[in-house]
Amino acid sequence: MSHNILITGGSGYLGGSLLARWNEASLPAYNKLFALVRTAEQAAAVKEYGAEPLIFDAYSEGEVRAAVVDNSITIVYHLIAPWPHVSQSYFIKALAEVQKNSGLYVHFLHTSGAKIFSSHAGAPTDRPLLDSDPELYEIQKAQNPPIPLIQDGMDANNFVIEEAAAYGVRSYVFVPCIVYGEGEGFSNRISIQTVAIVRAAEAAKRVYRVDAGRPTWPVCHVRDNTSLYIELMRKILNGESPAHGKNGYYLASSGSVAWDDLYAAMATALAKRGVVTDDTVATANDEELEAMSKGLRCSADLVPLMLGGKCTFTADRGAKELGWKPLYKAEHILEYADAEVDLILRNKKW
Repeated sequence: MSHNILITGGSGYLGGSLLARWNEASLPAYNKLFALVRTAEQAAAVKEYGAEPLIFDAYSEGEVRAAVVDNSITIVYHLIAPWPHVSQSYFIKALAEVQKNSGLYVHFLHTSGAKIFSSHAGAPTDRPLLDSDPELYEIQKAQNPPIPLIQDGMDANNFVIEEAAAYGVRSYVFVPCIVYGEGEGFSNRISIQTVAIVRAAEAAKRVYRVDAGRPTWPVCHVRDNTSLYIELMRKILNGESPAHGKNGYYLASSGSVAWDDLYAAMATALAKRGVVTDDTVATANDEELEAMSKGLRCSADLVPLMLGGKCTFTADRGAKELGWKPLYKAEHILEYADAEVDLILRNKKW
């Protein structure tokens, strides 16, 4: 029996880009590729990538079990909401049942986010925090987030690792960071993090920094993010037992840039298009944070969570263990800022 694979979130920025690159990846042999969809239009779209559409409620335990068990799915790439961990629980339990029936190892990949490994979550920021650090699970368990909202994301990471281990399922925590570039899927073509900068700037009529000093954050082009998903899949299909469980963290990043540099590059692009009235970056006061919050549709105290903070999470495992080689250096995001702003404004949906 060979593997059956399910990709969730195929209409999203990351999931759509993954499906779009799937066929050219020349992956080792597997049986079927399935994609979770919500509509007939999405079903038709994923068929173009060679995926068989499945329509079910990822938050219904019965429907998840039926989809996974009836189709003998052995690998799930979970690219929908990272928390709460309700859906993840259902998939893990269903995968364990398939493993019992098939004798194949089963695999669950949980897509998380870099905020869970940042100052917002109480993660260490005084040194590089490697995704290959053997103590990373314990570090994450001990974190005390200054922003309580982040606790749910931390809990989801830990739950996936612990629940999967309890059921004998191999788990992977995949961590996107600031992902940029044009999405290649059939639906959402734009990112989240760079869009937040544009939305806040448009509302406040200027680009503002929200932190003191020059904090940095890891970045990754969407094609490189996709290629890490694919290289991990390649190892799984080859039966090479890539690191999983408490050692199964994978950050997709080619390096870090300072928020100030990203703000400045995007401010120049936004000013050129008349979106902001000044191409320089200023430090936000309370009134300006309030204006930014209107554009982000959140409370003013959450604005720094949306487009600031310090994250020293550093990619190491992908290159060393999977042979992952990003095409774009971290600084490319600054060179690409004008094109990124143009892309965001052309796909504006707020």
